[in-house]
Amino acid sequence: MLIEVGGVRLLTDPLLRDRVGHLRRQSATPAADAAEGIHAVLVSHLHLDHLDAGSMRRLPRDVAVIAPTGAGALLRRLGFARTTELPPGEQVEIGDVTVAAVPAMHDGRRHPLAPLAEAIGFVVTGGHRVYFAGDTDLYDGMAEMAGTLDAALLPVWGWGPSLGPGHMDPETAARAAAMLRPRVAVPIHWGTFFPAGLARLRGSVLVEPPLEFARVAGKLAPGVEVRVLEPGQSLGLDP
Repeated sequence: MLIEVGGVRLLTDPLLRDRVGHLRRQSATPAADAAEGIHAVLVSHLHLDHLDAGSMRRLPRDVAVIAPTGAGALLRRLGFARTTELPPGEQVEIGDVTVAAVPAMHDGRRHPLAPLAEAIGFVVTGGHRVYFAGDTDLYDGMAEMAGTLDAALLPVWGWGPSLGPGHMDPETAARAAAMLRPRVAVPIHWGTFFPAGLARLRGSVLVEPPLEFARVAGKLAPGVEVRVLEPGQSLGLDP
């Protein structure tokens, strides 16, 4: 996601390539200038589909990177000296915008045998207030943000035909929307990457999760506007 608030451009968990390991892009490749003029990168956790070294190497090395505790050494090895490790509850200022880390219920390690590393979400405040969840399961602390958000960017699936622990499916994400009560909820983390060769067999997973999220959110969070954006589309927020 590219978040633009208060004159600041923030790129989240950049995945700019068409292939990552056994995953293949199923949507249009991001525009070549998608990362131009960004002020900071927000990294939610170290999984290969959220912190992709090949995509990071396409970014200017002097850009600020905000990441969870435990991510700094890897990012500095990639050449990003302006890396800040931000634990939940802490925040940094980027221009006139505040970026705050919030908890995420997700195993944030690079791989199962890697050292411990947190997963976090972000709340960006600068004229509008936007929650980017990263990868997370539902947790009680979400209710602390209730009614304060202009937009919530909520993951409704992942990159495969099934979901492991620490993820939200459409129904769980709809429950999150009911807890958070943002003005607008946008389903994310769907329809972009899939294991090679499986799209023809399980292609419904590439299209159905955001629609199911919208259907269930309509029942559980009727006061929340749901906007389903195709990969590459954008949404403007009114004052």
